[in-house]
Amino acid sequence: MRTETESPETPADYEAAGELLRALAAPLRIAIVMELAAGPKYVHQIVETLRVTQPLVSQHLRVLRGAGIVRGTRSGREISYSLIDDHIAHIVTDAVHHAREER
Repeated sequence: MRTETESPETPADYEAAGELLRALAAPLRIAIVMELAAGPKYVHQIVETLRVTQPLVSQHLRVLRGAGIVRGTRSGREISYSLIDDHIAHIVTDAVHHAREER
């Protein structure tokens, strides 16, 4: 919802929102975002929790990073991933809860 002081949304805003939603469209990427909503995680932690392969997690993290949803911070040989902001966590959490209610 827009307040009186905010300017109206533009086509560019809708395009950016569409790109964000496309990046979140894969179930595994949603699961990764849900994991990162609890705090930063290393790739091996995501792999263990979600029980998928490391290359698959890395591939999806690359998409999320490219979309500006996650950031990676190198610590020695490992990279810790975190959400860029909490808005993404809210969007995904709300979508998951809504889907659960619909069943």
